[in-house]
Amino acid sequence: MSFDLKVSLQQRAEPSAQQKKLNRLIDQIEQQKISLATWQNAQAEIQQHTRQKLMPVYSELHEILFQQLDQLWTLLQQHEFSKVDMQQLDKKIAQLAQVLKRSKMLNDEQLKLVKQIDIFYQQHAQQSVKKTKKVQHVKFEQYERSEQSVEREDEFEQYAAEQQQAREQAKQLRQQQKREQAEQMAAQSLKTVYLKIAAMIHPDREQDESKKEEKTELFQQASQAYEQQDLFYLLKLQLQLEQNKGLGAKELSAEQLKFYKLALDAQSQQLESQISEILDSFQLAKKVKVEHVHIGDVYKAIDADCAELKQQLKWEKERLKHMKKVSGVEMLLAHGVL
Repeated sequence: MSFDLKVSLQQRAEPSAQQKKLNRLIDQIEQQKISLATWQNAQAEIQQHTRQKLMPVYSELHEILFQQLDQLWTLLQQHEFSKVDMQQLDKKIAQLAQVLKRSKMLNDEQLKLVKQIDIFYQQHAQQSVKKTKKVQHVKFEQYERSEQSVEREDEFEQYAAEQQQAREQAKQLRQQQKREQAEQMAAQSLKTVYLKIAAMIHPDREQDESKKEEKTELFQQASQAYEQQDLFYLLKLQLQLEQNKGLGAKELSAEQLKFYKLALDAQSQQLESQISEILDSFQLAKKVKVEHVHIGDVYKAIDADCAELKQQLKWEKERLKHMKKVSGVEMLLAHGVL
């Protein structure tokens, strides 16, 4: 059963400005509901496509990266490198361990080695920080004034960073509050509209058997919509029932328009949030607005990610060939492509 929530006036050629806004919002929600249903139907298929395309490449890539880590770690223990080369090797090995320590593609024995190496470099980094602090303390005693100036600059930078972080957190909080308000408004509106509909069509209040059967069916539909939290359907049903009673022949009051708009705004925000959650599950590299994304774009993005990963895999395999010899590692170091 479908209803037309848009109401044109019998006494006026043109609907009011408020009614036009409401009608535009209704069109928007209709499109959002279609879009949500489309994404929900496509979600499982897209995720399956992602697994089929990307998981094998990720698995091979992580295996190659682990071999690089193992090879470089072994060479570092067995051969002497210059201080500069040692720093580059340490940095590379630490980066590989950082990437691989949460990998779900490696076996337990491989992960054990990765975590051991990662812990080693974390401890090394902590010791370096302590040494750096000690040196800074000596410099502070020797050059107190200049160091105080630097410290003030650091404090200012830290303050600026903290302020930026605070603004981001405040923005996220406002967005969260907006979502909560929308959910609260939708819940309140849902109950209000449902109770109004129940009062108009409750079958127990109907004496005529034929009308009672019709109202029973409508009441069941309304109850189902209430359980599914489909505010849009209930609003359309309420307005249709009012029109059937002759209440819709007049222009909607300002209070009614305000209520419908607030309730529909809440419904629209909920729909947009649901679509966004589905899009986020695809982990697209580029954040885009919901209305600008199509299913074909997601498949293209997945295929592009796969092509990029395969190119990276090709280069990592090439690097691994050179890493099997000390001379190859030194060549990579000399060209800055380790």
